[in-house]
Amino acid sequence: MPNAFDGVKIFSATTIAQRQTIDEDVTHWLKQKRRNPKFQLVDIVVRQSSDEAFHCLTYSIFFKETA
Repeated sequence: MPNAFDGVKIFSATTIAQRQTIDEDVTHWLKQKRRNPKFQLVDIVVRQSSDEAFHCLTYSIFFKETA
């Protein structure tokens, strides 16, 4: 069975300023990667976690780069 993906890029933000720009950071990275015809997006998983004082937003981007 072939691998479903061969790379993962993680974007994580805990501060308010980071959380306000993380979408732009993800979009910029994806635009750059999609210029490579060997790049194939497999999945994006978005998670939010928090405790009493902190909130964390994480994007996990799974991809393949074909030979």
